[in-house]
Amino acid sequence: MDGFSGRKVLVTGADGFIGSHLVERLVAEGAHVRAFVLYNSLSRWGWLEAPHVPAETLAAIEMVPGDIRDARRVREAVAGCDVVFHLASLIAIPYSYVAPESYVQTNVGGALNVLEACRDTGVARLVHTSTSEVYGTARRVPIDEAHPLQAQSPYSASKIGADALAYSYFSSFSVPVVTVRPFNTYGPRQSARAVIPTILGQLLAGATRLKLGALSPTRDLNFVADTVDGFVRLAACDAAVGQVVNVGSGTEISIGDLARLACEVTGRPATIETDETRLRPGGSEVERLCCDATRARDLAGWSSRVDLREGLTRTAAWLSGNLELYKTGPYNV
Repeated sequence: MDGFSGRKVLVTGADGFIGSHLVERLVAEGAHVRAFVLYNSLSRWGWLEAPHVPAETLAAIEMVPGDIRDARRVREAVAGCDVVFHLASLIAIPYSYVAPESYVQTNVGGALNVLEACRDTGVARLVHTSTSEVYGTARRVPIDEAHPLQAQSPYSASKIGADALAYSYFSSFSVPVVTVRPFNTYGPRQSARAVIPTILGQLLAGATRLKLGALSPTRDLNFVADTVDGFVRLAACDAAVGQVVNVGSGTEISIGDLARLACEVTGRPATIETDETRLRPGGSEVERLCCDATRARDLAGWSSRVDLREGLTRTAAWLSGNLELYKTGPYNV
C-alpha cells in the first residue's frame, strides 16, 4: 500500500493516549482523518482538544462521537474509509478484575463490530491493536510473536479473544488486517493509572515517598512517537497483512529501577515503597516482558529510537505543565 496522503483514514479510540498522537501523525502525513471518539454529554473529545493538539490539526479532523460497542455507529464511521486503525479499548488491568464483562463487551465485541464493518465495506487495510500483556510472564526472552499466549488477567483474555477474531477474519474473509502488538507505551497524555504517570505524578506533586505496586516485574518501555511510527509503517506494509507484529524497544527495566531513574530525571529523590492495595493478584502479575521486534524491523524497517532517559525527560516536562489534569494522591483502578 502506498502512503496516506489523500486517503480517508478512520482511527477508533482517537481521543485516547496513543490514538491522539496517531491522529496528529496521520494529519501530518496528508491523510483525511475521521476520529471515532467516545460519546459523552459534555461533547469532550478527550486528548483531541486544544491546547493538547494544535488548532490547525483539529480543524483538519472529522469527529465522529460514538461507542465501539454499537455496531451500527461503527459501520457508519467505517463507511468510505480506505484505512482503519482500531485502537478503541478498555486497557486498565486493575479495573478488569472488578468489571470483566465490560472488557469482553468493549474489547471483543468492539473488535467484532470493526471487523464486520471492514469486511462489508472492503477497506484496503485494517490495523488491529493488540498488547504485550497477551504473552503473560515471559517463558523466554526476548519475546517473539510465536511466544505462547497466557491470559493472566481478564484484560489480557479479552485482547487474546480480539486478536483471534482479527486473524479469523483474515483467514475466513480475506480482511486485510495487520495486528500490531505494542509493548508498554508511555509519553505525554498517558492515563494516570499507568506506571510512569503514577511515578512522575507523585514526584512532581512533591511526594517524598513513592507508593507503587510490585517493584520486581520488568517492562519493555517504548516512547509513544516510536509506537505511532510502528503503526504507520506497518499499516503501509503489504507483507504485514495477516501477521502479528511486535513493537517494542528490546530492553527491559524493573519497576523499582524505573522509579529510581525517574527520581534522577526529575531531580526529586524519594523513598520507594510497595502499597499493598496496588498489587495484582499473585497469579495475575506479569513478571517479565522484553520485546523481540525483529519482524517489525524486517518487514517495515521499524526500530525504537527514543531511549528511556530521554523519553522520561520529555514526559516529565509535559506532565509538569499539565499536572492539574491528574489525581496524583489517591489510587484509582
